[in-house]
Amino acid sequence: MIDKLSWISVYPEVVLAVMACAITLLDLGVKSPKRTATYVMTLLTLGVVAAMQYFYAVGDNTLYGFGNMVVSDPMGNWLKFFAAIAMMVTLVYGRSYAAERGMLRGGEMFTLSLFSLLGMFVMISGNNFLVIYLGLELLTLSSYALVALRRDDGNATEASMKYFVLGAMASGFLLYGISMLYGATGSLDIGAVFQAVNSGQVKHQVLVFGLVFIVAGLGFKLGVVPFHMWIPDVYQGAPTSVTLLIGGAPKLAAFGMLIRLLVEGLLPLAIDWQQMLTVLSVASLLVGNLAAIMQTNMKRMLAFSTISQMGFVLLGLLAGVVNGNTLSVANAYSSSMFYVLTYVLTTLASFGVILLLSRDGFESEEISDFAGLNERSPLYAGVMAICMFSLAGVPPLVGFYAKLSVLQALIASGQTVYIALALFAVMMSLIGAFYYLRVVKVMYFDKSVSTAPISAAMDVRAVLSVNGALVLVLGLLPGGLMALCAHAVVKMLTT
Repeated sequence: MIDKLSWISVYPEVVLAVMACAITLLDLGVKSPKRTATYVMTLLTLGVVAAMQYFYAVGDNTLYGFGNMVVSDPMGNWLKFFAAIAMMVTLVYGRSYAAERGMLRGGEMFTLSLFSLLGMFVMISGNNFLVIYLGLELLTLSSYALVALRRDDGNATEASMKYFVLGAMASGFLLYGISMLYGATGSLDIGAVFQAVNSGQVKHQVLVFGLVFIVAGLGFKLGVVPFHMWIPDVYQGAPTSVTLLIGGAPKLAAFGMLIRLLVEGLLPLAIDWQQMLTVLSVASLLVGNLAAIMQTNMKRMLAFSTISQMGFVLLGLLAGVVNGNTLSVANAYSSSMFYVLTYVLTTLASFGVILLLSRDGFESEEISDFAGLNERSPLYAGVMAICMFSLAGVPPLVGFYAKLSVLQALIASGQTVYIALALFAVMMSLIGAFYYLRVVKVMYFDKSVSTAPISAAMDVRAVLSVNGALVLVLGLLPGGLMALCAHAVVKMLTT
């Protein structure tokens, strides 16, 4: 019999699942071409779920349920809270874009978004290898359908096929790695796997063999080199509103899965997976930044930018365990959490501007489409400039402090290798600044190619303005969010 505590630990997931099913049925009676009723119900659901996650997070309790298969802790609750907010913002930005392109003939965009968020929640809450895998599959299957939502668009269909084929291969890697660990430890429970690995009784070669496949699967979900092949094509081929759906909130879930598997389950093997992540992070920073310089398509440029940004997230995880010493884990992992949160915040605003400039029959995807944006709308040009400066790591924006926190964690380790990695990351950031600042130059100094008015609904203007302001305000006052990440990670490590 399932006890009451188990249900309490998953109340937000239950509400989300029930409402996703209810909205799917209720949408059958909606006649509005913009699916207004479905849209409102979806936002209300996301708002309620976000509020529940917030109260769970500030309650500062760690709950285990369903035979230790799920965990509700402050780190997971904060990640789920921000994921729900990110999904709300994404749907606000993307609704008009989707309606103009016939993507709202049914309510699939909203219901699939809810199911993909449910998958993210399960990934973040999973305390069992198979539960995490089930959450991952729910997210990815919803994402495949979302990418192909414009059935009459060849680019979207092609992107969906590439995503599906490569995603299936990555899922196979992850599942094979999990099966190897299960064979070696005799358990799928993350806590039990940790105890088995920590005991030293399990053959090290078998564990490392399974670990290689798990890291490969995680690398695909994060989109780091050499598992990045799908990112540029899917970002460019998918409808822009869907690009934001798969490039925003899912990064938080991928980070949560990374922490659950590698830190909570396989921390005794840190010396092995840190070496693997070092290769992935260096390659991602190098390939992502160099490839982005050559892009003329804005979405493709931001795709390669994502690859380099995820390389920075991995850098933060490298300095946790130094020579077997775990004193730095809280500082290192909280810096990565802070980085991924601020990256998602900035990504939402940058794609929000791209969606705003797109209109019926015109995709604002080329960098040249932003020429003279300041003349047409100083507000939107300003928001985009703030995002570009933040992604480049220019002070006093939040992206600067995100990079600084990761570099500080590397340097604090005192290891020559990590200090060299920090210097390499700074050099790559300087290269990255070129393609970010090129967008600012085009917006402010190039002659406008369009005189079409930029119109947006009140909710889009309000959310985009707040989104851009947060990138600036959190840069000026980063202490609160940094403290939140540090506390959440410490609580996760001590329970």
